[in-house]
Amino acid sequence: MDQLLKRDALNYHASGRPGKIEVIPTKPHSTQRDLSLAYSPGVAEPCLEIQKHPEDAYKFTGKGNLVAVISNGTAVLGLGNIGAQASKPVMEGKGLLFKIYSDIDVFDIEVNEPNVDKFVEIVKAIAPTFGGINLEDIKAPECFEIERRLKEELNIPIMHDDQHGTAIISSAGLINALLINGKNIEDVKIVVNGAGAASVSCTRLYIKLGARPENIIMLDSRGVLRRDRTDLNPIKQEFITDQNFHQLEDAIVGADVFLGLSKGDVLTPEMLKSMANDPIVFALANPTPEIDYNLAIETRKDIIIGTGRSDFPNQVNNVLGFPYIFRGALDVRATEINEEMKLAASKALAKLARKPVPTEVNMTYKDNTISFGKDYLIPKPTDPRLLETVAPAVAQAAIESNVAGVCIVNMDEYKESLRHRIGLANPLIEQLKARAQRDPKKVIFSEAQRFEILKAAEVVANEGIAAPILLGNRKRILELIKVNEIALDNVEIIDPREDKELERKHKFADILFNKRQRKGMSLTAARDLVQHRNYFAPMLVETGYADAVIGGLTRSYPDTIRPALESVGRAENSNVVSGMYIFNTKKGPVFFSDCTVNIQPTAEELVEITLQTADKIKELNFTPRIALVSYSNFGSNRGEGTQAIRDAIKILHRDYPDLIVEGEMQANIALNKELLMQNFPFSKLGDVPANTLIFPNLSSANIAYKLMIELGNFDVIGPVLNGLNKSVHVLQMGSTVKEIVNMVLISVIDAQCKKDCVFIDDTTEPRVSVKGI
Repeated sequence: MDQLLKRDALNYHASGRPGKIEVIPTKPHSTQRDLSLAYSPGVAEPCLEIQKHPEDAYKFTGKGNLVAVISNGTAVLGLGNIGAQASKPVMEGKGLLFKIYSDIDVFDIEVNEPNVDKFVEIVKAIAPTFGGINLEDIKAPECFEIERRLKEELNIPIMHDDQHGTAIISSAGLINALLINGKNIEDVKIVVNGAGAASVSCTRLYIKLGARPENIIMLDSRGVLRRDRTDLNPIKQEFITDQNFHQLEDAIVGADVFLGLSKGDVLTPEMLKSMANDPIVFALANPTPEIDYNLAIETRKDIIIGTGRSDFPNQVNNVLGFPYIFRGALDVRATEINEEMKLAASKALAKLARKPVPTEVNMTYKDNTISFGKDYLIPKPTDPRLLETVAPAVAQAAIESNVAGVCIVNMDEYKESLRHRIGLANPLIEQLKARAQRDPKKVIFSEAQRFEILKAAEVVANEGIAAPILLGNRKRILELIKVNEIALDNVEIIDPREDKELERKHKFADILFNKRQRKGMSLTAARDLVQHRNYFAPMLVETGYADAVIGGLTRSYPDTIRPALESVGRAENSNVVSGMYIFNTKKGPVFFSDCTVNIQPTAEELVEITLQTADKIKELNFTPRIALVSYSNFGSNRGEGTQAIRDAIKILHRDYPDLIVEGEMQANIALNKELLMQNFPFSKLGDVPANTLIFPNLSSANIAYKLMIELGNFDVIGPVLNGLNKSVHVLQMGSTVKEIVNMVLISVIDAQCKKDCVFIDDTTEPRVSVKGI
């Protein structure tokens, strides 16, 4: 697994466009006039305005949403002093986290300068570019002096996350742990093992929370920071004690709280036993905590423990803090990130952990029992409420402590803007993955003689999404696995052309013949067809050997869907099969149907397509808001093709009054709430736009989804086949590994939903056509 992670990590960073972040334009730039406004001569106007009024830089440039992630590479993760250039992947990664969690743009700046004075001068010189500065991976004690001087000499938010991130998150955990234990922070004895940047910042913030300095004992690698030691720098001298302790085993006796930011396995079970009742232990050394989590809870049943690891409860993870702290600070143009803002972030995180946990968080962690208590002191990183909780708290603290340049008048509107800013209503992929991992299924990969398929199979196996079964030439598949170093040990491979498969092929031929004998298929033809993977694969699912099948990477759509229709057939009560695409946009998923199967559906078929699509969307835990789209709005044009839509809407409104569906309407009206409310306030969609479009014919749907795929900037999943009685799904030709994995997620969830259903054999010809697709 370590080798797999190493290889995938290198490939992740190098494949396609190297690195993890890019710069994209935010203004039109397609015409000569656009360019003359963007640059010369038009750009002179905002320059002159900023010269007269420097604050206008926030109005005319991206400064107000731009953070510099700056490092000299002297203390990188667990890698140490690896240098500025080698630290760049980490800084890019930090930029990625800023963007995806809080929509903050980042330039990563790697400064090849270990000298404090020179480093400070360099950062000061480039500071006018940025709305804030995140110092990263700078060793102690230099980091303290660098941050102090930059905060004194610049008037923008500056934070060394290695210091303050851990402090803010662990403080939230400490607040809640003390609440559970019924202890007061001013009374507890705290032992801090480690005297680096994070330890110092944590201790300072604990004191701001109310901890008494005389109740705190800090240790470095040489022991307790005692007054009689002569080797302590000014930072460590801040935490000296006169108490007669020298080593950890002495200091820990009777302690209520242990904070470890040192090295693994230094806190022994004997030391843990010597702590006070209901001890709180934050063992944050990574990857090996100061005491193993399982050993700790075996040693003390009354313990509350947190680590820096994601595989144990109460992970102290800096990503819970810095994106949202900078978001709040930038939005009020704070001149600094002060102690009040840090405390506000800690208290907001602690309060959030005490609230009921959202469904998507439970799904991600495959645990419906997550609730406030010893094993849940700190919110999970996937909690969609973090941005709207922490950023407003930080912004409000900046306003109240008089470091804000602008005020937020309506905090509720601000919170709503944050929700829409990064598409918080769109946890689609994580939700799908969590659901698949709950009950992984056997998935046939019918074109396993391709690298993309094998790599996708590796991913889904490694992440526990599905148990892949590879279909194809055994020798060729094994060669590809070996040559590409793909981790698919002990994976099942089925080669239909092997002699041992003869009995299974005869069985499949008999089943297929019985299904299709009155539709012109002879037994000889059936025996010939099951030799082909596009028939053999769905027959494995039809006979219960596997749960789902993925195919179509190298075949045309009709060549893949027709065997599925003939082998597994339609679901009970389905007269049509339809195809749906999911466009995973920033505002949430948008569903298109029918994009792949029905050429010119009747009103009745449109009704069924709509119901199939709605059911599938509900299976994915979204509420369908459906528009049957056309070139006209509610009868404004009585041209060809609109009558079937109007008739379908009448049926849907009459027979399914609880379904949110409207039409016929133009696509821009359906997706734009302002246009919708302004022109058609009577619509059942109300003031919330549609998230599902049902197209009137295959031509319009096919054109629309292919334009979206080529011109859009979002993930696309599909086509998702609806109406089949087994989980059979067809890939787009040339799908990427990511797209294949996403389709596997859909296929597994589809198989889960079909598991307990009762189906009938498809003994009648489905009313669909695959001609010309």
